[in-house]
Amino acid sequence: MFRLLPVLALAAAVPAVAADPTPAPQITWKKTVLDRKFRSEGVAIADVNKDGKIDVLNGEYWYEAPDWTPHEMQPPMDHKDGLGNYSRVFACWADDFNADGYPDLLVIDFPGKPCYWMENPKGKGGHWAKHQVWHSACNETPLYTDLLGTGKRVLVMGYQPEGKKQEGNEGFMAYFTPDPKDPTAKWVLHPVSDPAKPGAPGTGRFTHGLGVGDVSGDGKNDVIVPSGYWEQPEKDDGKAGWKWTAAPLGEACADMFAFDVDGDGRNDVLSTSAHKFGVWAHTNPLDPKTKQPVWRTITLFGMLTSETHAAHFVDIDGDGVKDLVTGKRWWSHGRNEPGSAWNAPIYYLKATRHPDKVVSFFPVLIDDDSGIGTQFVVDDINGDKLPDVVTSNKKGVRVIVQVRK
Repeated sequence: MFRLLPVLALAAAVPAVAADPTPAPQITWKKTVLDRKFRSEGVAIADVNKDGKIDVLNGEYWYEAPDWTPHEMQPPMDHKDGLGNYSRVFACWADDFNADGYPDLLVIDFPGKPCYWMENPKGKGGHWAKHQVWHSACNETPLYTDLLGTGKRVLVMGYQPEGKKQEGNEGFMAYFTPDPKDPTAKWVLHPVSDPAKPGAPGTGRFTHGLGVGDVSGDGKNDVIVPSGYWEQPEKDDGKAGWKWTAAPLGEACADMFAFDVDGDGRNDVLSTSAHKFGVWAHTNPLDPKTKQPVWRTITLFGMLTSETHAAHFVDIDGDGVKDLVTGKRWWSHGRNEPGSAWNAPIYYLKATRHPDKVVSFFPVLIDDDSGIGTQFVVDDINGDKLPDVVTSNKKGVRVIVQVRK
């Protein structure tokens, strides 16, 4: 049925695409189930034991490649089937935080709770020590990414002030870096929103929608939320807030990406619905009279799948154009969400840039029974230089390897 969908319609600038216009390489996917229990809704990959093979981590266990032998990272909890339960790992990323040569794990717990990093015991066995990063991790899509273009990732998220109710509306947006003197200490806060004005957009405990990308067009990454973006300054002193620009970037969503969809040379914003149906492009053509951007939300896919609570923007098929990878966060709130009874697919939305520079998207199924959780991995796990997919969610833990014919 997907071949009948109008893949993209941008105010008559783009014709509907009836079929995939650019044949992709012959790609198939090989799925391996590592664990059928609900362990987490976030996952990471790294060579935990320094044996040259990439392992899978989700904060409860790490699974040792190549046989995926599970090892406890902390005493595991029984999250049951997830129908009415949540995990204590909503997102996680591997990095070496204490510079000992071994990958550790940065963990976002349940929204609003403290976040922490887990210290790799370097083959000594036992559970991983925890070190608090910050007292409050808000917005349901925190990011650990190279915000500043330095090659080093930082933690980007909203937070509520210490001593305040985490359900409150007194939050700030910031990025965080490890303490340079003591990696086990709380991290260093760098304001993104005005530090004198609480209640910044996108900073509530359960707020949806956060991204990093160049919306302003100055070559620097901005911090994006559905109601606008903070523009990275020429020089960030790590103390003052960034310039805020309001923009109507759609409804509650998950990861947000800056990308020129309509071919006008200016980045637009891509987003996916966290709990409903929808994959969108938010374009910003210039008004011919005022020369100011006029934001327009275009529905790319209205009913592809629901609960697309996480996404990646990477080149899956090697054609030089990034594709949007997303899927269903199965049972995000039990059976109460739109489309919650549907299956749990993962898609890559193949992007094709046409001669007029406009991009269209075509859905290609990766797997029909996995889902994505609140954060997942798209990266090369087996060393063949092809992006694979790794998920940990209410259906268990899976590695889905790309195979080229």
